[in-house]
Amino acid sequence: MRCTKFGCALTIVTYFFLYGCINLGPDYMRPDLGVQTPPSYENATDGNRPLEVEDRWWEVFGDSELNQLVNEVLEKNLDLRQTATRLLETRARYVQVRSDRFPGINLSGSKDRRQIAGGGFRSGVIIDTYDLNVPASFEVDLWSRLAKASKSAWADILQQEEARRTVAQTVISEAISLYLVMESLERRLQIAEQSIKAFRQSLKFVETRYQRGLTPVLDVRQARRVLAQAETIVPQLEQDLGIAQQQLSVLAGRYPETHAPRKQPKDYFKQLAPVPPGLPSDLLWRRPDIRAAEAGLRSLNELIGVAKAARFPTITLTGSYGWTSEDLNTLVRSDSVAWNLTQGIVQPIFDAGRLKAGQRAAEARYQEGVAEYMKTVLDAFADVEGALLTRERQMERRERELKFLEEARATQRVAQSRYIRGLVIYLDVLNAQITRFQAEDNLALVDLAILRNRVALHRSLGGGWAEPEPVAVQEDGIFFQF
Repeated sequence: MRCTKFGCALTIVTYFFLYGCINLGPDYMRPDLGVQTPPSYENATDGNRPLEVEDRWWEVFGDSELNQLVNEVLEKNLDLRQTATRLLETRARYVQVRSDRFPGINLSGSKDRRQIAGGGFRSGVIIDTYDLNVPASFEVDLWSRLAKASKSAWADILQQEEARRTVAQTVISEAISLYLVMESLERRLQIAEQSIKAFRQSLKFVETRYQRGLTPVLDVRQARRVLAQAETIVPQLEQDLGIAQQQLSVLAGRYPETHAPRKQPKDYFKQLAPVPPGLPSDLLWRRPDIRAAEAGLRSLNELIGVAKAARFPTITLTGSYGWTSEDLNTLVRSDSVAWNLTQGIVQPIFDAGRLKAGQRAAEARYQEGVAEYMKTVLDAFADVEGALLTRERQMERRERELKFLEEARATQRVAQSRYIRGLVIYLDVLNAQITRFQAEDNLALVDLAILRNRVALHRSLGGGWAEPEPVAVQEDGIFFQF
């Protein structure tokens, strides 16, 4: 009996010593992009300056209402809540996968009644048997199949966490962009109201001159036409403003609502300092979508090892310890003890190529993941280069729009002065007024493009984002603490 117990113990110790010692899967290495990254961004103004990541970069706008809005979005946005629940699901799935690496221990009890040595229903001997057992089973992970499955599930958690940060980036940038759109629409509404006021004054002036016989009726009709045309712009701007306000309310987890436009100061546009872009290689470590793609690639790499190890023998240990007795009162006694220990090995011999095909499919999914990772990285570089190029061209456009506005205002003053002296027709004055207010509106649109480009640039660089609230979980076991 002692030799038997010693042999069983030695077998178990040996299996645990060999547990996971053979690694059949490939070790992960970050794939080569196959593209030479430049030492600095092509459209960067100063590529030698290091990137200084600011956690709350939107504070450069100097708007306390915007800061409060971002905090509210981070706290109440429903998309972020969805990502939090998906993260909890991924964590629970990891616990399920990792549990296969540990022994399974159960408790079972049974009562068995049977009849022997009798042909009739009530003849013969009836024996009752009571059993109380603690069965256990354990798979010896000699080929690291279970270990790699656990690593794959853990990489899925990392991927989901980075995906949540990506959603946070998207939601915050969308909220800030909508806020900037609201400001731009409010500014454009003010310009439209100013133009309507100016056109009304012009109409009143022309009507007075017409009543005195100093100008033809055509000038009156033209003045009324221009005024009516200007008044048609206001409803569309108010509609766009209301829709933007409703969309922003939904992002903040509120009922879609609208409110009256705020008054924007003339110096609402703030000349923001350019963002130092840093080095292109920094992107690979900062952007959460790239980190999520790489975590997914790690998971797929581990699954290759899982599929390969499935083609090798499976070694299992099963056993039980308990009591069996014909009398319930004498069940838990030393002379009623019953135990067994079974060692088993299963080697697939013929499966019509199923396991080999599973390995090839896992390798193909990994190659697909490599292509997706490379595309994500190249798209990230394109986002940065595009944002830098847009900023440069929009700043150049703004300088020209300012020059255009200056000339339009001067042209309006000259046209009004010459009309009063009877040197030009009134249509020239109207055209000058229309051009001036169109230049005002164009400048507001360019300012919006520059400010939204700042949001896109911060997002594409992947740095300086506030973290969403951590996902809290209930501790319901030693293996569910993160």
